[in-house]
Amino acid sequence: MIFKESETVELKSIVTDDIKKEIIAFANCEGGRLYVGVQNDGGVIGVDNPDNTALQISNMIRDAVKPDLTMFLHYETLNVEGRQIVAVDVQKGSDRPYYIAKKGLRPEGVYVRQGYFSAPATTAVIRQLIKETDGDRFEDMRSLEQDLTFEFAAKEFSARNIPFAQAQMKTLGLMSRDGVYTNLALLLSDQCSHTIKAAVFEGCDQNEFKDRREFSGSLFKQMHDVYDYIDFRNQTHSSFDKLLRIDNRDYPEVALREALFNLLVHREYSFSASSFIRIFQDRIEFTSIGGLVGGVTLNDISMGISVCRNVKLANVFYRLELIEAYGTGISKIIKAYSAYGKAPKIETSDNAFKITLPNLNYQSRETQKAPSYQSAPEEKVIALAESKGIVTRKDVETLLGTKQSSAGRILKNLVQSGQLIREGGGKSTRYRPEKT
Repeated sequence: MIFKESETVELKSIVTDDIKKEIIAFANCEGGRLYVGVQNDGGVIGVDNPDNTALQISNMIRDAVKPDLTMFLHYETLNVEGRQIVAVDVQKGSDRPYYIAKKGLRPEGVYVRQGYFSAPATTAVIRQLIKETDGDRFEDMRSLEQDLTFEFAAKEFSARNIPFAQAQMKTLGLMSRDGVYTNLALLLSDQCSHTIKAAVFEGCDQNEFKDRREFSGSLFKQMHDVYDYIDFRNQTHSSFDKLLRIDNRDYPEVALREALFNLLVHREYSFSASSFIRIFQDRIEFTSIGGLVGGVTLNDISMGISVCRNVKLANVFYRLELIEAYGTGISKIIKAYSAYGKAPKIETSDNAFKITLPNLNYQSRETQKAPSYQSAPEEKVIALAESKGIVTRKDVETLLGTKQSSAGRILKNLVQSGQLIREGGGKSTRYRPEKT
């Protein structure tokens, strides 16, 4: 029997620590055979105790290599030239890439076969092996970073009395059955590398910055920090109906909340670019990386249809009662604005998704100087009020042939824009033109 090293054959005279990388390299590629008791030049020297040699290799691989590779190894004792050698058959593994546990999913821990040698894999090769094994869904892939901590995640689960031990991590998809962290775990860990950038501008364009921040850490930490940042800038403006004070915030809180969750849950995390929140005098823009999932249109989104990109991440947020159900966020945002005569704007491209929330209290200089009527029904109501001097909601229902809720919404818009003044309350509520 002639022994010669090749892309699928490795020769070792004795058991050494290097055997781990040879077996890892075979399992990460097309498999191969390792002979122990044979020198590099093919000379057979044999081993004293084949059973102990096989056990030594088996223990080494079981303890030092992840994921579990033992099921892909087969040991055989051969008698060659009157001596005993151990042949280890290594099959191509199904959970590639395999790596030295202490080194992690890095080039120094992952090996592939290159000709007669086992060499460290490049980061690109590691990513490709992960993709081939785990599929294209980012959250399901094994994380390249395995030294993770979960301080903020643990607090979030604890606040809702939900266990957050290894068993729950596996159930939720943060950890594989072999105890390897996934990218979902990376997103929720304190080491999360994805960030949200926020900026506040002086006016209605990007010419002058007032403030800018970048939020990092666990998605849970980013969630709380970003919400505090935008909520602080969600100012309250007061108006009075006689002695009754009415407070109106710039943005409906539910709309800010749902837009932020959309930014976190539906982002395409396979891209490294940050998400953006831009705060202008007249609006807030939430821009996330990743367009709509294939086959879904903007009309589908507005109707409440949702095809979730990060199903397991969304499930974590659902379990923590941060979101109520899939596909309800956009409809909640639209509903939050339905009574104000302004509407959020949703835009999408191949690689981005943007939600724009208008400032309910913003009036342009042109509007402040010369109010313009936003719709034909509002023009009719103003004309009626100017001719009669005062109108009721019932007058508006009769004039427009509309329902009570629609008439009330139109009157509310005209009061907020300063074109009508509300007097009285309850059934005695009346509206008169601003100039009367």
